[in-house]
Amino acid sequence: MRAQLARIDAVLVQAVIAAALSFAHLHDVASAAGQDGWKAWAYPVSVDLLLVAAWRRLRTGDAKAAGWCWFVIALAASLGANVATAGLLDMNHVPAWLRILVAGWPAVAFLGGTLLAHSTPTPPDEVREQDPEGVDDQEDAPDPVPELSSAPAPAAESVPTSTPPPTVAVPAALVDHARKVATEHHTRTGTVIDTTTLRARLGVPMPMADAIAAQL
Repeated sequence: MRAQLARIDAVLVQAVIAAALSFAHLHDVASAAGQDGWKAWAYPVSVDLLLVAAWRRLRTGDAKAAGWCWFVIALAASLGANVATAGLLDMNHVPAWLRILVAGWPAVAFLGGTLLAHSTPTPPDEVREQDPEGVDDQEDAPDPVPELSSAPAPAAESVPTSTPPPTVAVPAALVDHARKVATEHHTRTGTVIDTTTLRARLGVPMPMADAIAAQL
């Protein structure tokens, strides 16, 4: 536990130091570009907030392209300020293009923050959450078994259980085949096969079909 806390403390200290240095570099570049007073301090806050918003979109959102776009823009602004203050830029004579970039940054940051905050991918998620019944209906649509199995009465009447012994001799092999046909019909439709359907499936006369049905 202590080792874990020590690692966390080291990471936090490192993060605070890096954030402070980047914050100071952004402030120095903004101040050198003519943004004095509180405006120079607002620039680092704007860059860091855009970085955080873009990173959050990358971690939690579905539209990764917008997150990566604004993350790269904010990261370029932060890294550019860090590099510019490393002696590569004369802070007393800032070029005009840098002044233009610094002056136009608030509009860019506002646009990026607005797009990241108000174009969240929650509507598609809400549609999927609010419309699970439609998907279930489509998946469960080809399921007519309950309707067919709810009315087996006619089939039961067509094959009475108290039929007198058959007067037609039926081979045992034909009876076995008829049982298979009846079982397949019940599995497919959910109803007991009637005598007419059994006669059509077996291709036998009606008296023999009655005799076979009496033995099923």
